Amino acid sequence: MKRALISVYDKTGILDLANFLVSKNIEIISTGGTYKYLLENNIPVIEVSKITKFEEMLDGRVKTLHPNIHGGILALRDNKEHMDTLKERNIDTIDYVIVNLYPFFEKVKQELSFEDKIEFIDIGGPTMLRSAAKSFKDVVVLTDIKDYEAIKNEINEKGNVSFESRKKLAGKVFNLTSAYDAAISQFLLNEEFPEYLTISYKKESIMRYGENSHQKAAYYVDNMTDGAMKDFEQLNGKELSFNNVRDMDLAWKVVSEFNETACCAVKHSTPCGVAIAESVKMAYQKAYDADPISIFGGIVAFNKEVDAETAKLLEKIFLEIIIAPEFSKEALEILTTKKNLRLIKCTKKPSDKKEYIKVDGGILVQDVNSELYENLENMTKAKPSQEQEKDLIFALKVVKYVKSNAIVIAKDGQTLGIGGGEVSRIWAAEKAVERAEKFGKDNLVLASDAFFPFKDVVELVAKNKVSAIVQPGGSLKDQESIDECDKNNISMIFSKLRHFKH
Repeated sequence: MKRALISVYDKTGILDLANFLVSKNIEIISTGGTYKYLLENNIPVIEVSKITKFEEMLDGRVKTLHPNIHGGILALRDNKEHMDTLKERNIDTIDYVIVNLYPFFEKVKQELSFEDKIEFIDIGGPTMLRSAAKSFKDVVVLTDIKDYEAIKNEINEKGNVSFESRKKLAGKVFNLTSAYDAAISQFLLNEEFPEYLTISYKKESIMRYGENSHQKAAYYVDNMTDGAMKDFEQLNGKELSFNNVRDMDLAWKVVSEFNETACCAVKHSTPCGVAIAESVKMAYQKAYDADPISIFGGIVAFNKEVDAETAKLLEKIFLEIIIAPEFSKEALEILTTKKNLRLIKCTKKPSDKKEYIKVDGGILVQDVNSELYENLENMTKAKPSQEQEKDLIFALKVVKYVKSNAIVIAKDGQTLGIGGGEVSRIWAAEKAVERAEKFGKDNLVLASDAFFPFKDVVELVAKNKVSAIVQPGGSLKDQESIDECDKNNISMIFSKLRHFKH
């Protein structure tokens, strides 16, 4: 008679599977809570201690760690010496191992004591799974509830489980246990840059395609932490694409920089219009006016609830996504008339501590850019007004999210010109100036993501109504830019912190 060992924390679907195994004349052995659960539901089951001849001990920490269990799993059926040893030791083979693990992924994020979290580190479960996965030629190992039905169907149709199915199930085990171990390692080490990079992510969805239609893509979420792009809720619209999620992430990060009511429009992973205002409607109108062309087909993010008045404006143009912490009932009624418009409710602030950038054959890991400036020091004879200081900080918060080289020109809490992704800083400045000119405003402010290696940017913007600048400083030729500012009565502040974004 064949045997199945069942030990599951999550008991979803297990009664149906156990009844199926019994119907196929497969004997079931089980442990602790699973044993009681099966017994209570009238499924014939043998307690593991009857097999091991050893009562579980240490509050259940030791139950299945025994030769009578692992010998029955690991023995090679086509190895005479192995089978003779089992016969000599009176050990029966175990042909099915159905195990899922203590929910460490979930519990590690909860407000539990360190000692309580330790107790959710499963030892017996991963050990049985790894043993069964190694012996997949002879043992069917199930750890994913979603596989129960497929295996039942295969047994019904073919009378057994194929080699390819067993191999795939074994691979899923090591995929799970490696992520499980990675999560535990992160929890215990808590090091910024450990010797081995072990990160634990779970597949959330397969995407229609990646950046382009010929690229396959999937979305994975962090097992160890919550986060804005993990815990959002989609209220309307078609499924999200690869580029949608990237742009959502950027737009949400920009508006999350502000305590004031803020709106950010993003196109192709670049802010195209950002504004702050006293109302959501006005913030959107200012962000739209900043670049009414690029916003078309883009993503718009708010850090406050979208109301009906704002929804009426949003509804007038084609947008891919609107993301906000809340939508009023009236706003939803207006916006959900557009069936493809994705409405995303997001309430969590960005919380990542590290970011990962893949290169061919390696991965770069760095701290998230969570600072804005080291300290602000006025470097010129002219000093910015109080209003200009507010605009300089506003522009600085935006420029850190624009691809380098980056220049942002702003006034009254509104971006007027954004120049980014250029190999020359003067080219980025020229683009920003060109866009800002259309507004015809005076006393503009400018933020740069990095220092000025030459005075050419100051020379350019002095002719184009910029009267205050914030930049990191640190160039050998800083004094030339300072002197040029003094010559043109422009105030310049050094932030002492650059914001390269490659």
